[in-house]
Amino acid sequence: MEHELVGLAGPGGRWRPVAAGPFALLAVALALLPIRPVWLWAVLIGAVAAFPWLLGAAPEARRRRPRPYWRLSSEGLERLGPGGLSMVRYERSRIDGLAITTGDGVLTVFHRFGRTAVGGMTSMGLEPLALFVTARRLGIPMHVLDGEATDLLDPALDEALRATGLDSDMPGSGPLPRDHAAEKRLLDQEAALLAAAHEPPRVPASDSMAISGGTDGGTAPAGGTSGGKAIGNGRAADPDSGDTVPIPKTVKGRGGAGLRLDTPAPLPSRRRIAVLGTLTALLGVFMVGRIAVEGAGGFGARLAAGCWALAAIGGVLAARRRLLRAAQVRWTITAERLQVRGRAGRRGLTDLPSAEVAALVVGPGLRLDPLSGEPRGADLAALAFGHRMELVARLPAHGLDGFQLAHALDDHGYRVITPGARPPRTPEYGLEGLPEIFAQVPGGRLVVAEGGLGWADAAGDVVLKMPEDRIGGIELLTIGGHAWVRLYDSDGDEFFAAPLSALRISRTDLREAARREGLPVNDAEYDAYLSAAFHSAVSTLSVPAPEAEHATAPMPVQGAAQEPASGASPPERSGEFSLPIAAPPGPATAPGTLLDATRRSRVGTYGMSVLLCEAVALIGAIWLGPELGGFSATASWSVPAGLLIGLAGYWLYDRNRSQLRVSSAGLAVVTKRGRVEWDLARDRIGGIGIDEATERMPRLVVWNPSGRVLRQVTFPPDLDELRRACERYGVPWGPPDADRPAPPPPEL
Repeated sequence: MEHELVGLAGPGGRWRPVAAGPFALLAVALALLPIRPVWLWAVLIGAVAAFPWLLGAAPEARRRRPRPYWRLSSEGLERLGPGGLSMVRYERSRIDGLAITTGDGVLTVFHRFGRTAVGGMTSMGLEPLALFVTARRLGIPMHVLDGEATDLLDPALDEALRATGLDSDMPGSGPLPRDHAAEKRLLDQEAALLAAAHEPPRVPASDSMAISGGTDGGTAPAGGTSGGKAIGNGRAADPDSGDTVPIPKTVKGRGGAGLRLDTPAPLPSRRRIAVLGTLTALLGVFMVGRIAVEGAGGFGARLAAGCWALAAIGGVLAARRRLLRAAQVRWTITAERLQVRGRAGRRGLTDLPSAEVAALVVGPGLRLDPLSGEPRGADLAALAFGHRMELVARLPAHGLDGFQLAHALDDHGYRVITPGARPPRTPEYGLEGLPEIFAQVPGGRLVVAEGGLGWADAAGDVVLKMPEDRIGGIELLTIGGHAWVRLYDSDGDEFFAAPLSALRISRTDLREAARREGLPVNDAEYDAYLSAAFHSAVSTLSVPAPEAEHATAPMPVQGAAQEPASGASPPERSGEFSLPIAAPPGPATAPGTLLDATRRSRVGTYGMSVLLCEAVALIGAIWLGPELGGFSATASWSVPAGLLIGLAGYWLYDRNRSQLRVSSAGLAVVTKRGRVEWDLARDRIGGIGIDEATERMPRLVVWNPSGRVLRQVTFPPDLDELRRACERYGVPWGPPDADRPAPPPPEL
């Protein structure tokens, strides 16, 4: 088909063990049985351990059966299974439009009878830009909506919008407002693709300038390490950040000089991983054979053989998983073609002639998980589009430096398109999110009058008033770099929250007017600012000492040192003394919120500690049982001892566990006994939140304003409480917006 988009899916036919876990347990069970003769016992253990690999190597098991994948074409949106059979299908004639929700990345199909959430874009293997371009080429309306798919599918929300009359202000495709910035970014990229598809190919920069260096020690080409310091092994040091980046290598392609970009070599190397896995398997085979030669008469010997068999199987499986993850990404860029290798093997090589490529979109994308073969998000990938706006190839680029890749492609004559700077996350600063009465008053604004809060029109007349007895508290805080107000009732429950820019009142006016009227106002950030300003102003203040003849007794000064003990020489008195002023409280001592690890994580850590001690006790009973009276006798006292040691050891650790303190002065991790592990002042913090790295588990980290990770919080606090504490004390939540326009600072 001319216009068709096929989702990313893993290939079939890879050699992998079939049901390795159940067969490993079966091998351990066979090792515990007293099978005679002994040689049959050993052969059965080896055969059962090797059977999953034999099944995986069988021709029938390795038959190429591709995984199910999604496809968007003139026939509609469908999911195709093995053999090209349609598993799920949405006909083109029945699709009124498609939408992507930015909150959860779900694709929604609009039709005559409502809307249906198809699934997440990542799990479907579809990129937003490729789907956007293909759908518009097929004549399907495509939109990007701000929110989540559950909001689109909530009938109660639609009914409430119709009842209040707010649905007339919403787009026709749903009750949520569209994310204009995200949709405009996709439209801009589509326009750039159209321009690239219709303009003639330009002369590569590599043909018009001399390229030298590479492996011979010369200078690197553009996009390389100009200005950096080489440190060996194909790496260079960035003079600004100090990080190491790969050095591009100049290679000779079929059409002349080219450039090769490689990801860093894995540590340990693939060869070492394979050797360690092989040695683990051979050691397990040797120990099982030795136990079989000795007779394997007792239960302890058979249990040791089962443990060795399990260790050998686990070592081989772990080595295989590590080998799959240790694949390097290698780009060979020439003016005539692109060769990209994403994994080992012949099928891992993509050879793409430059004549078929109109433009390359470099940015965040998708890649196949090396273990499961399912699509996963990647921090860097490349989409190759042809001259008919079709997606030609998906090229993996995770682990490469985006700066070097984009410039290297541009130097060799390829049209490169990047998403560019992301739009700022601005909330709704209009009147759409407020009650209907607020929008019906022309020129309305929030005022403080007659002991309460009111909504006044342009002439200053109060048309809506909230009496003082309904207001239990007014909280002023900063969210996303903008000033907000939260109102609480007399019971302490929050019933209203909005940005002050939508209410058309400044933070200073609201705070001062509410305090004049006697309303309860809490502005922790302003109070902390005044406290810091006061201490900095009076820290150098000095007062002359009173005359000696008029001084009958020393004046007690708060914070001064105590009188010396009797018999000690009194300190010399100088002509003047400085008034001691306490320094501003630091992150570890400032008043704030103390967050502890969740109860679930603490209980889980208790259990893991006990299980680890029990495993050590059982292994010790197996190895030392023959010398201490047998396995049963040794396990009778080692297992209870392991239980007590695990409980007592973790109790000793838990009674002095770390806690996170969030305050207006910054962040600090302190133990229950008061020892400060680390602290960060407020001016050094760019944000705190979950680091969704692709190569590791999500972790709670603290970034600096430039986006670099400063600290990692090793224990998991309650994220909802942490977010509320950050909003309360003005600590930014989430990663810093280094590449976004900085919002104006909140008014103090």
